[in-house]
Amino acid sequence: MKQEKGFTLIELMIVMSIVAILLTIAQPMYRDSKLRAQEAVLMENLFTLRDVIDQFYVDKARYPDSLEELTSSSYIRGIPRDPFTGSAEDWQMIPPPEGQEGSIYDVHSGSDRLAIDGTPYNEW
Repeated sequence: MKQEKGFTLIELMIVMSIVAILLTIAQPMYRDSKLRAQEAVLMENLFTLRDVIDQFYVDKARYPDSLEELTSSSYIRGIPRDPFTGSAEDWQMIPPPEGQEGSIYDVHSGSDRLAIDGTPYNEW
């Protein structure tokens, strides 16, 4: 009698169950890693914008009137986009202290979402 090669239905169902369990475990970790990556991009973009604003202030003794002024003055090639709003137009501009020239002293995210640690992104 010739022995047939292949997998039985039970063996295939066991393998499929194991794969489903592994995917169930991995999916939340993937979601968290994606969120952490977006947070890292936001932190880097905020650091870059704040650094460029400070450089502008040191050079011109005033703060910029808009983020576009930073690009037109060649301090930065382009305004980075907020990874949570998906736009370069949604940054919250914080005005300088009274008595200072210019319109932008600091920037924050335009997102109203909460970070993994529970702090709002627009307070970073």
